[in-house]
Amino acid sequence: MGMLEVALDPATVVVAVDPGKVMNRVWVSNGAGLLEEPVSLPVARSGIAALEKMLAAHAGAQVIAIEATGSLHRAWATELERLHPGSLRLFAPSETKAARQQLGSGRFKTDDRDCAALTYLARQGAGRRQTEEAVVEELRAAVRHRRGLVADRKKAQQRLHDQLNSLCPGLSAPAGHGRSLPIETPTGQAVLACAAAFAGRAPSTRSLIARSPGKLTKATAEYWTSRWRDCLPPPSDATARAERLGRDVARYRSLLLDVASVEGEIEVLLARTDGQVLTSLPGVAANRAAAFAAHSLPIARFPDAEHLYSATGLAPAMYESATLRKRGRISRQGLAEHRDALMGIAWGLSLHSTSFAERDAELRARGMTPIQARVALARNACRLIYRMLVTQQPFNEAAYRRGRLSRGR
Repeated sequence: MGMLEVALDPATVVVAVDPGKVMNRVWVSNGAGLLEEPVSLPVARSGIAALEKMLAAHAGAQVIAIEATGSLHRAWATELERLHPGSLRLFAPSETKAARQQLGSGRFKTDDRDCAALTYLARQGAGRRQTEEAVVEELRAAVRHRRGLVADRKKAQQRLHDQLNSLCPGLSAPAGHGRSLPIETPTGQAVLACAAAFAGRAPSTRSLIARSPGKLTKATAEYWTSRWRDCLPPPSDATARAERLGRDVARYRSLLLDVASVEGEIEVLLARTDGQVLTSLPGVAANRAAAFAAHSLPIARFPDAEHLYSATGLAPAMYESATLRKRGRISRQGLAEHRDALMGIAWGLSLHSTSFAERDAELRARGMTPIQARVALARNACRLIYRMLVTQQPFNEAAYRRGRLSRGR
């Protein structure tokens, strides 16, 4: 019970919830200690009903502290916010871990220790409101879904190239070996459709143009027809391969529609958050802005830009002991998708922002490799993004350039 003796308001009833996939661990306490025995309640209506019955026995102000662990907390958080508006407080797993360390149990993680840490944090007035997180949660779900679809699209493109090369050896050459065939373009889609329709045999220019879902010039069609005729004949099982290719092409087109649909959702969701301001950055459209904002908002979680940069895992790992101080490679802590999003923004800025392009050239002139230069640019980009999210002021190239030169960067 000693862990529960830190209290700002002893009369406040604190409900600590450590979420799980099937059962949630629940503590109900006030400044004097536990009011109910710790229980594990099901993630279902019966669990909520049991919790409501426990709370009905204790009058007074109530605060519900719940750890925001992935999507595990979402069901209870939504329902508890509906039943007790304004009482819910969300805490990141990193905050819970830090509190466990302060309570002397950093190396020992149990559901009860997490509940004790959540209670400790709630009594200090920490936490974020559910209403602040709801829109960001929706954006994060859409961003993660798009990430999965894009990964599936990349695999589908590789599989289509492989199938096309089996039917028409040498037709789909990679970049650097003549003109490449981008599968996602009207030209690529027309070639795939003809390969499936004619079982790998070379089509006429007219057939290629007719099967194109977009604009395909006669000169381009003639090039691919001529190249096709020069290919070796299709294999003996070309008919079966063509049927499989046709089904895969249909799945690929359906995947493209799914990606376009979720990107439209992301645009709408991003406009409802503070992350919309990031679209004013050169080379950063809605998808890149949403990918980073989904894991950075609400920005109040980070006291400064360096904490945000460290959360991405791009900050170098540090080791200090007495007079010994070592600086290692990037720590890679945090989410890979958060890190990838910041690197994508740095890449876009290096191509479309004059200030970042000059900085990139300076770093490479010092002997940095392209990836090292991009990591360094990501730190500058992170500082800029943090200030934009806090102030909600759009990017101004001239003002940024003046500020950078005044600091000697």
